[in-house]
Amino acid sequence: MSSRESGKRIDLQCWPMALLLALGVEGALALPEVCTQCPGSVQNLSQVARYCKKSSTLMVQARCCTNQKGTILGLDLQNCSLKDPGPNFPQAYTAVIVDLQTNPLKADLGNTFRGFTQLKTLILPQAVNCPGGNNTWENVSIHVNSKICEGQKNLCNGTVGLEMCPENGSCLSNGPGLTQCTCSDGFRGYKCMRQGSFSLLMFFGILGSTTLSISFLLWGTQRRTAKSS
Repeated sequence: MSSRESGKRIDLQCWPMALLLALGVEGALALPEVCTQCPGSVQNLSQVARYCKKSSTLMVQARCCTNQKGTILGLDLQNCSLKDPGPNFPQAYTAVIVDLQTNPLKADLGNTFRGFTQLKTLILPQAVNCPGGNNTWENVSIHVNSKICEGQKNLCNGTVGLEMCPENGSCLSNGPGLTQCTCSDGFRGYKCMRQGSFSLLMFFGILGSTTLSISFLLWGTQRRTAKSS
């Protein structure tokens, strides 16, 4: 066998390895910014680390615990000198557990956890209130340096959802202490009073005819102006 043929075989064998390496680099670059906004990795003794170790399908990546698809299930941002969770925090809306203890956070996080419907355990500095208030959680425990909010309640399961949504609407949880109303099938508009789906054909038809009429009007006006000048 010639050296040229053996060299070709080596090159062909290297291609799969190079491809896997490239995919691995691409996957690392695709890690959400919230996972790397704070230096270091998930601390070994943290609750996020313990949660991540429960399943072989989960992995620690920087400050996040993700599944094989890259979905964030745990976020450990403790001791990151954060005054607020930051603009990238909504990227972790799929998280089941979040640790924010040992940060100088403001006492009321307000709408910070909007969309965090899967959140079950939230660890905060002791002085920070659980989002939505204590009644939004099954259990709130205070420790030496932290406060743990556990078991997010769905407010739509009580009378709140019935009171805030119209007759043809339904209540959906939108995070701790937060809800939203959506119209039932076949209803739309203000307070879900209109029946039937929104007609895109009619909308674009009216928009197109209006635009065409205005264009003809402007064209006629400009033509008269040009003739008079």
